[in-house]
Amino acid sequence: MKRLLIIAGITTVAFVGAATAQTYPSRPITLVVSYSPGGANDIIARNVGERMKVSLGQPIIVENITGAGGSIGVGRVARAAPDGYTLSLGQNGGHVMNGAMYRSLSRMQCR
Repeated sequence: MKRLLIIAGITTVAFVGAATAQTYPSRPITLVVSYSPGGANDIIARNVGERMKVSLGQPIIVENITGAGGSIGVGRVARAAPDGYTLSLGQNGGHVMNGAMYRSLSRMQCR
């Protein structure tokens, strides 16, 4: 029994040592702004993106997707792959209030 536990322990350590985490980020990150270019949100996103680029070592692509009070841009981020490479920057109106006030719209976006 003791011999079996030793073999199991050695095997476990060998497999754990072989498992390595993927480095993040390994490709460009998209920062979606739900409002038009030149506004306060866009300026903040571009400033934050530049600082993220320096600290993460990957380009940050600021993408302005306007319309429907910010719902279209937020919907694009909600439908994106949950891998951390598509981020959203906006206001309370587009991120919280539209989903709370317009239930049918928020259900359509997440499909």
